[in-house]
Parts: sequence; structure tokens; C-alpha cells
Amino acid sequence: MKALLLLLLLAQLCSPSLVPEREKDPEYWRGQAQETLRDALRLQRLNQNVAKNLILFLGDGMGVSTVTAARILKGQLQNRKGEESLLEMDKFPYVALAKTYNTNAQVPDSAGTATAYLCGVKANEGTVGVTAGVTRDRCNTTKGQEVTSILRWAKDGGKAVGIVTTTRVTHATPSAAYAHSANRDWYSDGEMPPDALEGGCRDIARQLVENIPDIEVGMGTRPLGTWAGASQRWDHQGYGLELARDGKGTTQGWGQAGRGGRWAMPRGGGGRGGRCRAVPGAAGGRIDHGHHEGKAKQALHEAVELDRAIGLATRLTSPQDTLSVVTADHSHVFTFGGYTPRGNPIFGLAPMQSDVDRKPFTSILYGNGPGYKIVAGERENVSAVDFAHANYQAQSAVPLRQETHGGEDVAVFARGPMAHLLHGVHEQNYIPHAMAYAACIGSNRAHCNAAARPAATILLPFLALLFLLC
Repeated sequence: MKALLLLLLLAQLCSPSLVPEREKDPEYWRGQAQETLRDALRLQRLNQNVAKNLILFLGDGMGVSTVTAARILKGQLQNRKGEESLLEMDKFPYVALAKTYNTNAQVPDSAGTATAYLCGVKANEGTVGVTAGVTRDRCNTTKGQEVTSILRWAKDGGKAVGIVTTTRVTHATPSAAYAHSANRDWYSDGEMPPDALEGGCRDIARQLVENIPDIEVGMGTRPLGTWAGASQRWDHQGYGLELARDGKGTTQGWGQAGRGGRWAMPRGGGGRGGRCRAVPGAAGGRIDHGHHEGKAKQALHEAVELDRAIGLATRLTSPQDTLSVVTADHSHVFTFGGYTPRGNPIFGLAPMQSDVDRKPFTSILYGNGPGYKIVAGERENVSAVDFAHANYQAQSAVPLRQETHGGEDVAVFARGPMAHLLHGVHEQNYIPHAMAYAACIGSNRAHCNAAARPAATILLPFLALLFLLC
């Protein structure tokens, strides 16, 4: 009976009715192409304004295959076929590719890549906010090798800065914004070896606390206590948002983005998920965690939630004065394929079977990870399990406790002043330099007095760095 139902389903999916009627008309495609052409021609008028605001959306582990699958999922959540849908980031006019390798690693980690796209230099894997002269775990190689991030460049320019993350603020991705460490795992002094403590190296949490006065807004999945000099504290709607006044009359906010790090999964199998509505843009994290666990459904729903945050920020800002950049630190060995027909459920089966064991397989697969399962000496039969479940671990080719990162380039989407600087294929460390140039902060400020780019009264009232997942 199961085999008969599967065949009937495949017959339905492969029928000509899969093609929307309008797409059978060649004029539909010609008209679409002409409209796209008109939009492209408008880009000849480059936006060379000074960026008053910078927003960096970072989807940790959001490789190109994840972006594509998330686009399909977004459309299918709206009861569409999915492939024709557009993510909010798809609407950004400029797209580039970033090379993600670390100085000592072909396939990178989140610490070395964060140092690249925040501090503007490439570094060794596992190190945060330092040059490639620092060897992981060796505290004595750190002194004099610290590098500053775009947050510091903005602060030195008299601007306000912020960090929002759906993981711990001390995790690798956000920590490169404020910390310098020979090991991304030195979260507290309890994780540090005696020689590092004796050598004078500081744990990441301590560096965060010491740098809090320099960061106006910060949110993570772990609520933080108030810091020295704070006189006011406010818990907002149970989300642990803390606003503090630092004694100088400056109100600062630190708090919890999301409830306890829950996944952004839809309730009841569809629709909008349980995210922190009180913190716009806080949803969308944990893409990386989902992939590492082989749980594609969780990873892709997180990516869709990230896209919702991007859409909100786009509606609340103007491309005339706000440069928005969406990118990823690295990819994953995540893929989907198997000659699936149009509109095939993104978490569904491929319309074919293995040539060897004659068993079905899901469209989504991983190159390695915990989804490698052998049952009675054979590959697990996915038709006997609930492969649509949120915690289903997609099959992988190689058994590993955790799935690994991928080494391919990641996409960079840009919108706003000087967005055209992000084009073609770049080294990942180029990203903050381009953003700083657009905002007239950092080392490239000579052009800011040019007649073609009149300086604004306040170049950067708020520099928002939005980290989604670590």
C-alpha cells in the first residue's frame, strides 16, 4: 500500500499540471526579463551617499544551498510552489561572493571568518580578533597582534554601535566585534588553561564586560546582569531586556533576544514560529546549529526567520542613507537534489530510488554528519520514519557526531549607499572595509569631503550589527 501511495504521489507531482498556466506563455518570461532589465538599467545611477547607518545581517552557516532551500520553504509556507518566491535578501540589487577560507584552513570556522568580516583581516581558525600571527591556544602569541573591528572604527568616529545575536554574546561570531583571544572557547576564566591565565590573557566574557560602555545595545540568548555604575534595570515582557543608565546620562540596552534559544519553528507545522516579537530582527539564528545536528528543517526555518528580520529592517530604513549587507560566515555540506519536480516539498522525497539498495531518499542530504544510520546492515529506509519531523536528521554519506562546515564561497547581498562596492568575488575581509568606506569611518575617509559625496551632519547615528547564529 505504501508503495502504491508513493507511486500515485509521484505521478501527480510529475504531471503537466505542475506548471502554472501563466508560465506556459512565453510572453510571461519575456515580460519578466524586460522588467528585470529595466531595474538593472536604473542601477547605472550609483548611490554614492554617505551611509548614516550600517546594518550587517550575518546568517551563520547560511551557504548558497541554504539560501535557495530557504527561498523554496518560504514560498511553500505561503502555499505556493516555492521556487518562484523571493527572499528579502534576493531583492537587494548588488550581490557578490566572498571567499571564506581561514589563513590556515581551507574549510573555515566561525571565529576566523568573524575576524575577517568584522576586523578586516584574515586569521587562523579558532582565533578571535587577532592576526594570523596568533596560534590557537597559545596566549603568548597574542600580545601586539590584536585587531579592531568595525564597531571600534565607528566608536572612534563618534558613532553608536550595537550587537544582536540569538546565541551567547560571547560566542565566536559576535565576540570578534569586541574581543581578542587565542581561543574562541575561552568564554570565561574557567575554560582557560593555567598558562593562559598566568600569561595575562583575558577571557571573552571579561572583555565583554569591560567593553560594555562602548556598546550601546546588545542582545543575546542569555540574559546579562547590569554592570558597574548602572542605576536602572528593566525587564521587558519577560524577555530579559535590560536597559541601564551608565552614570553619564547615556541609556544602554542589554538583554535576551528570543526565549532561551528556542528554534524558530512554526507552530502546528506551518505559519509563523515562536520568536521574540518584542525584539525585531532577533529571530533567524541557529542556522549553523541546525545543520551541525543534521536537522535541516530547523536550519531552514531559522533562515526564513532571518529573512523576516531583513524584511522588517528594509521597511524601517531607507536605501538613501542606510547600507544593509546580508552574508554568511561559511557554508555547510548541505544539499538538495534528486531531480525533484517543481513544487516538491522541500523536506520531501526525491522521485527516484537508490541504484544499489532500491530504497527511497529525501531530497535533502548531508555530505557527513549524525544522519548516517545503518539498520540491520543496510541504509535506513526513510519511508519507515517520519522524515518531516522537526528533529529528523537527514541522511549523510559519512558518519560524524556533528556535520561539518563547507568550504565554498558564500553570497553577499547589499543595498544602500556604496552597495555597488560589493560586487564580483572578494576575500571575506574586504566586507568591513567597503562598509566603512561607505560610512566614512575607519581608515578610508579622505574621500568624505569630496563634492560628489557631501558629508552628513550625523554620518552614523546607529551602527547595527545583527548577528544571527554562531
